[in-house]
Amino acid sequence: MAFYDTKPRFGNKKDKKGGPGGAADKKKRKLPVQRTRFKDRGGDDWVGPIVDYKELEVLRKCMTSSGKIMSRKRAGTNAREQRDIRRAIKHARYIGLLPFTGA
Repeated sequence: MAFYDTKPRFGNKKDKKGGPGGAADKKKRKLPVQRTRFKDRGGDDWVGPIVDYKELEVLRKCMTSSGKIMSRKRAGTNAREQRDIRRAIKHARYIGLLPFTGA
């Protein structure tokens, strides 16, 4: 058998009915159920804490002992609350109400 009689290695275009892009993919796929991390933290009417730079106890709860701002996952806040907390902590640091470091 000569080399030119063999099947081509690449570019073999067979009809793939069951493969990717075929009839099996056109069925509706079920998506995984999205679970929330903190279910019903404050009820339906809860809009989140109003964080002010003068509320030092609240801000200290969102900081580590070394003075770093806690992550959203660890603090249990959403993105909007985390931005408000970050702004308030930085404002309090600038004024001198909170230290930049824990030492």
